[in-house]
Amino acid sequence: MNLKNNIIEVLKTCYDPEIPLDLWNLGLIYEINIENKNQSKNNVSIKMSLTTPGCSMGQHMANDIKEKVSKLNQINEVEVAITFDPPWKPEMMTNEARKTLGFDTINESNSNQKVKTEWE
Repeated sequence: MNLKNNIIEVLKTCYDPEIPLDLWNLGLIYEINIENKNQSKNNVSIKMSLTTPGCSMGQHMANDIKEKVSKLNQINEVEVAITFDPPWKPEMMTNEARKTLGFDTINESNSNQKVKTEWE
């Protein structure tokens, strides 16, 4: 498994305390960038959003990501930035998250309904 997939698996263990879903499936992770400064350790920057700009738990979630991703053996440093560009929308959730929260699922064959992000 490559490092980006390992990071995604870790992100699936980070939850929004106000919604019973992980940040990955909520669609709050916009970018994962990996920079290899030397042969054994990598610097990772993650860009994420929040479901609303007024969410008071943003720093808590960013710290949770940083702590958990930092534990991976290949990681030197983790930086987490919060953005609202573009603003998060329920359409950004995975079908798994949509089902859990009672939203209609998105037809995978209709790609214009799915918001593309840089990591896809």
